Amino acid sequence: MTGLAADTPDQLAAALIRLTDRLTALLSRETELFESRRPLETEEFQGEKTRLATLYRREIASIKANPARLENANPSFKQALRQSTEKFTTALTANGQAVQTLSTLTEGVVKAVADEVANKRDNLAGYGPGASTNVRKNPDAPSIAVNRSA
Repeated sequence: MTGLAADTPDQLAAALIRLTDRLTALLSRETELFESRRPLETEEFQGEKTRLATLYRREIASIKANPARLENANPSFKQALRQSTEKFTTALTANGQAVQTLSTLTEGVVKAVADEVANKRDNLAGYGPGASTNVRKNPDAPSIAVNRSA
């Protein structure tokens, strides 16, 4: 992946503003979908979001390593870049909160399903009319595997 095409500090600032604004828009849209419990609809733009986020990280690292790249940019571009970055930071925070909320809800659903499976399995333990329902040696052992990386 190549960096932003810019020959001057003003061009770099303008390109970085466009990149930041587009990434902010994608994060805001993703947050809206997460908050409305429609996370599957975010799949359509995940590739673009990942590509732009990678480019953004590289550009920011490059500018931190060589601040002179933006040093002589017009003050109006610098101010616009600051404003764009503030909006991005706000959108990123909101997105992180939405992701955390969705993750917590998902974990709750998975735990509820696991608990129900465990209860059904326990109730069916044994054979015949005098069967015991308390045959599990470790009641805290999960009934199903949970992939925490999802």
